[in-house]
Amino acid sequence: MIKVLITGGAGFIGSNLANTLVSKGYMVRVLDNLNPQIHGANPIETSPLFSSLSSQIEFIQASVTDRKKLIEAISGQDILVHFAAETGTGQSMYEIERYSNININGTALILDILTNTPHQVKKMVVASSRAIYGEGRYLSDSQGYVYPDHRSDAEMAQGNFEVTLPGTNAKLELVPTDEDSKIHPSSVYGITKQVQEQLVMTVCPAIGIAPVAFRYQNVYGPGQSLSNPYTGILSIFSTRMLQGKSINVFEDGLESRDFVYISDVVNATILGIENEAANGKVFNVGSGIPTTVIDVVRKLMRFYEVVVPVSITGNYRLGDIRHNYADLNRIQRFLGFTPEFSFDQGLEHFCKWVKAQSIQHDNYDLSLNEMKERGLFK
Repeated sequence: MIKVLITGGAGFIGSNLANTLVSKGYMVRVLDNLNPQIHGANPIETSPLFSSLSSQIEFIQASVTDRKKLIEAISGQDILVHFAAETGTGQSMYEIERYSNININGTALILDILTNTPHQVKKMVVASSRAIYGEGRYLSDSQGYVYPDHRSDAEMAQGNFEVTLPGTNAKLELVPTDEDSKIHPSSVYGITKQVQEQLVMTVCPAIGIAPVAFRYQNVYGPGQSLSNPYTGILSIFSTRMLQGKSINVFEDGLESRDFVYISDVVNATILGIENEAANGKVFNVGSGIPTTVIDVVRKLMRFYEVVVPVSITGNYRLGDIRHNYADLNRIQRFLGFTPEFSFDQGLEHFCKWVKAQSIQHDNYDLSLNEMKERGLFK
């Protein structure tokens, strides 16, 4: 029986992957610190994600920065899936030390242990992110494929939200971002995910471990945290709508994201675990389709059958990107992965699940105030 360790395995993606692997006959061990921001104040007793873990899963509560617990967790494992990370793009811009410590130092510690202590790990899968790209890929009539720089505070303050190339006002055509696109993250979170990926892809081959990196787009679905105000606009908007609160749509509402359903993400990850064709490669995981934020709001109201006030305010957060959606050619070619769920199909499942949950306390305004106090939310 193949033994798999999942760091961060009580999180949204991790718990779904862990339970699916158990159903396929794997022996799964999870290491997770049960961060209250995700799991609530008393996670052992009240976290839906933690309680969803199969009774067949061995659980170790510890931080990914705890060397002793990591050595214990890695012992006897054949495959290591590294999901443990802090994940809020906006929050990362002011909790810089925490994000760097967990995401970068935690990954470095795992690799240090794999390099310097006996183990039987043969493959390591790391959760990377579309955030490492920063702004996505565009097509310019005069310059071909281009990768615009991060948008400036001065530009966005004037309501100029689309990306541009210096010295020209020519319109750029948004195209899917492939794995060979420029890496230039626009947030601390994106920087830490870039370093995570590069550490794994560099060190593992040197020590005889096959590395695989997945650059996940915006993952959603039943089970994701409804109380974490720092990640997941679907959860944030859902909570506010079901409380009858107004929705503040940033910028002009036309910024877009690639939303990928949790089952598709789990399936893609298992393909990477089980196929040698994945070894040594990085893959985008997304739907391959961009959806604007204002479309998200409209679809959510339709599925919830509610109408709440919606304001397109022109507010913006420094570190946010304008557009980015995944080119899936590589993962289709090497692993045969094609998403099964359209956004509407996935959203229907998500909204049905949300309506069956108790309404969560909304800390969204507090999270925005934290950014505003630091000059990051305008």
